[in-house]
Order: sequence, then structure tokens, then C-alpha cells
Amino acid sequence: MGSCVSVTVEIGPRAPISDDENENSGGNRNEKRRRRRRRTQSQIQPQPHSIPVHRRFPSSSAGFDYRMDEESLHIIPGRLFLNGSSRFGSLYCKQGRKGYNQDAMLLWENVCSKEDTFFCGVFDGHGPHGHKVSKKVRDSFPLILMAEWDFHVGNNKDRLCSSSGAEEKPNQERPNTAAFAAVTESYVRACKVMDNELRMQDEFDSFCSGTTAVTLVRKGQHLVIGNVGDSRAVLWEAERIRLSKGRIFGLPHEPEVARVWLPNIDSPGLAMSRAFGDYCLKDFGLISLPHVSYHHISDKDEFVVLATDGIWDVLSNREVLGIVGSVPQSCAARIVVDSAVHAWRTKFPAAKIDDCSVVCLFFDSDSDQCKSPSAAEDMVMMDEQSEVGTILSATNTMVNSWPNPINETRNQHHR
Repeated sequence: MGSCVSVTVEIGPRAPISDDENENSGGNRNEKRRRRRRRTQSQIQPQPHSIPVHRRFPSSSAGFDYRMDEESLHIIPGRLFLNGSSRFGSLYCKQGRKGYNQDAMLLWENVCSKEDTFFCGVFDGHGPHGHKVSKKVRDSFPLILMAEWDFHVGNNKDRLCSSSGAEEKPNQERPNTAAFAAVTESYVRACKVMDNELRMQDEFDSFCSGTTAVTLVRKGQHLVIGNVGDSRAVLWEAERIRLSKGRIFGLPHEPEVARVWLPNIDSPGLAMSRAFGDYCLKDFGLISLPHVSYHHISDKDEFVVLATDGIWDVLSNREVLGIVGSVPQSCAARIVVDSAVHAWRTKFPAAKIDDCSVVCLFFDSDSDQCKSPSAAEDMVMMDEQSEVGTILSATNTMVNSWPNPINETRNQHHR
């Protein structure tokens, strides 16, 4: 469950009721919403380089449409979204004591029928409809991303990584510049399509609700991570918000947690600078632009862990790595969640336990042996910019985020 302050406010005057709404006021409200949506779409004609709102997947992903109904998605082989495990990973979620379980998670082997390709993600919702937003993004975003991936990456997908030096270790390789730019563009455009889809749908209101998302795509030995979440450690995040007239300050009882507020109202107080949804803040500095990074999987790498902040609030990176690296793969995610719940009760006995979700993707599906906790001591720590964190088990190697001109330029101009 994401962090925001619930305050009931009136955001400006209500739009006047149209003649269509005055007639048959007791009629089908959903039909009225659909008519308004069609009118809005007809007024906004796509430009030559604008993002398509709806597009069928290329032949490599035939049969997958990002508007597939939930029932059809849930019966796809290899797509795990509930507690469980497979040969390649495990995932587990436990509801906290703050109301609805607003976490969602996904581990999808051979995503969209792509061989040797995995999609993983954790989604941490917040706000009145955060539980619906997180599940909507979980179901739609991987389909949108794979369509964009096919369109932008194309023939570069097998040349994503190129060594910058003969003496350089494999897990320190930098990605091929052109291919990585294409992958980044795929993520950027997919996030924009996803955010637009949330705005246009009429199943629930996401004006004051949203979700963070940390996702990854593994293609062979290539690992691409996209983060739409907290980036408080980056100074220009705060600068962007202030230039957009948004305000940033913490609450009296937790001044160290920076929150984003409307210009003239102390609401909603989001403890993040990037999120899907939350349209009340999209004109004041909040963005859905992802931070994209790359990692080349070497023989020393064992697993990657994605988790929501219900885990990171009470467990350190080293503790999580020690757990996952020393237990059977099939129960790794569950043990991490159980350890976090125990830590919540021990460290914060008076606090309400947050929703806790973990996805573990293992690079060696044949290894399911217990390992010594000390073996994880030198493994990689998560990206410190991510509230919904990512851990890579790569000895003595940090997860590199190479300078990305696309991200930098877009962030400076994004409103």
C-alpha cells in the first residue's frame, strides 16, 4: 500500500451537466460515460508521432491485446499472479492491516509467447481505488510493453549488450547504445500508453488513486529494469515538482519523508515523485516516466528480487539477500514475507502492518539447494532510489544505471 495522506477536499467547481445527462437522468450511467469518452477521443486527433491508444500486437505476439479480459489473462500458462512458485521463481503476497490489499505482483514465463523471455513486476497501489489501479497495471502493462518492445527494439534485441573492454567482467558490460535507447523508448512509450489508458477507462476513478511499479524483462542474459516509483534521492525530481508549482514537505511526525502536495491545498501528500494515475498531481510535477536500467547476467548472478515497501520498511537489503540466498527457491518469497511480518510486529508493535509482496526470479532453474546466509554478504544492494526495490545477486557489482539522454531530456521537460 503506497503512502499518501487522505484528505477530503473539493478540487475546483464541478463541470456543468450536459444536455445528454439532463435527459433520462436515471438511465445507464455507464453508457453516458462511454459517450463522453468517445466525444473526448474524437476531439483529440493523434499526431503523426503520437502514441497509439490501441494497437494489436505484432505477429510474434499474435492473439494478445492489452484490453484482454481478466479471466482470459489468468488462464495463460506460465503466468503467475497468486502465491506460488515455478521452476524459475516464486512469488508471495500477504495483506496488511491497512484495509484493502493494494499490492499486486506478476511473474510471467515466455511472456506473450516469447521464448526465453520473462516479465516480473510488483505494483504498490495507494488512494481510495489503489487496489484496482495496481491490478489494472499488472494486467495491462506487460502486454503494452511487449507491443512497444516489438515495435522499437526489433532486430536490436539480440545485440542489446556489447562489452566495452576485453578485461571487463561480463556483469559490468554496458548495453549497446542504440539497442538500449530502443529498449528505453519502449518503456517510456509503454508507460505513457498505460497512464493514458488509466485516465480514459471508466471502471474506477484514479484521479486521487494510483500505483507505483517496478518491473523487469529478462531476455536471455539481458535484464532491463523499469521503475515508476519513488526517486527522492535525485535532486532534480524535487526541482521539477517545484517548477510545476507543486510543493514538497514532510509531515511533522515524519519530516524525513518528502511528500508531494497541491499548490494551495495540503493534499494528497504522496510520498513518491512517479506513479501511474494520481491525475490530481500530474500538472504539478508527478510523472509516470520510468527510470530504466540494464544489467548483463553473468555466471555469478543467481537471482533478482522485486518487493514492495512493506518489505523494505523493515528488512535491509542484506537481510533479504541472506534469506533468498539460503532457502529453497520454491519458498524464498514466502519466507521473505513472513520475516517482514515478524519484523513489523517486533520493530513497530503499535503500527499497522503494510501489505507485503515479493517476486523472486532465479537465473538457474536447476538449483534449489539451501545455501549459507554468509554467501549473500557481498551481493548487490538494491537501487537506493527505489522505494519499491530491486536486488540483484551479483558479487561485488552494483546495479548500473548508465547515463540515459532520453530519460534526462524527457524528465527536464515533462509536466
